[in-house]
Amino acid sequence: MRYELQNVLSGKSEIRFGATIQSITSYLKNGEATSSGVENAKHLKSEETERLENFIFRNKLWIEEIDFTQYVSEGAEQKVYLKDAEYVLKLNDSIYYTSWKDYFYNLLLHNYFFPDTAYELIGFTKENEILYCVVQQAYVSVTNNTNLEEVKLFLTLNGFKNSRNNDYYNPKLGIILEDLHDENVLTRNEVLYFIDTVFYLTEDFWKHEKENG
Repeated sequence: MRYELQNVLSGKSEIRFGATIQSITSYLKNGEATSSGVENAKHLKSEETERLENFIFRNKLWIEEIDFTQYVSEGAEQKVYLKDAEYVLKLNDSIYYTSWKDYFYNLLLHNYFFPDTAYELIGFTKENEILYCVVQQAYVSVTNNTNLEEVKLFLTLNGFKNSRNNDYYNPKLGIILEDLHDENVLTRNEVLYFIDTVFYLTEDFWKHEKENG
């Protein structure tokens, strides 16, 4: 599965709603600067954002019209708006990630593991000079409260170990999955729907790819 995921992230394998995200990720990866040291992270992300905006402009990915009156909720990482009876729009500024590339990896991982709530990237917008990625996601109507023990069991059966609270780690893949509280995992008709995930890749994830060149 690790190699399959690496192919998805590199754009070699198709995935639901993946084409645009993979194109952006490849563009950012090909142009990224090499640096060591956390002190440069903010500067590098600023440069990355500038390059991303150039890509957005060239590929006509700016969204001019979003109905902000349809506000639903927001957390530290994103704002949620109702699009219609079937979809919500989510605006994310990648604050949880040191790079936009890692945020797009997160989207691809989510779409791989949870295709029933896959993110469709439809464009970008700016508010107060902050760049936001705009994704569309199926609206999930809740019929039951989510039992977090059921979430733990589901993830355990799929190779993820509970590391603390609502955070998990897959040692075989080298993937961290965080923040799976009962607002990010919903239940409809006794089925779990993962609507907001925070994936991180560790060095172990890329280890075999580096060893094989």
